[in-house]
Amino acid sequence: QVQLVESGGSSVQAGGSLRLNCVASGYTYSRYCMGWFRQAPGKEREGVATIDRYGSTTYADSVKGRFTISVDIGKNTLYLQMNSLKPEDTAMYYCAATPSFKCAVVPFSPDSFTYWGQGTQVSVSS
Repeated sequence: QVQLVESGGSSVQAGGSLRLNCVASGYTYSRYCMGWFRQAPGKEREGVATIDRYGSTTYADSVKGRFTISVDIGKNTLYLQMNSLKPEDTAMYYCAATPSFKCAVVPFSPDSFTYWGQGTQVSVSS
């Protein structure tokens, strides 16, 4: 059973940085597409970034150039480095995984991901 546990969320001022962590267990990283999603109050959950075994990454247009997704296979940990944070980045951030060697064949949608963490809150004030 795949288990995902996020941490690193906090309250920061606009322009600041945060790094989110997601420790994974019960799976083999190379067989999964991993991703970060977020959900703001009153809004639908949306994709932020994905990464696969080949290191191929995908980013939402709203975070390109500011956020970086990465993985430490030895630590079974997925990261999301968030720089130049904006108030509109305020949301609950979720780590997710789905069985696929390549993220390119997985629609960039929450419906396409099977396993989810409990979320970590990011709040950005102006």
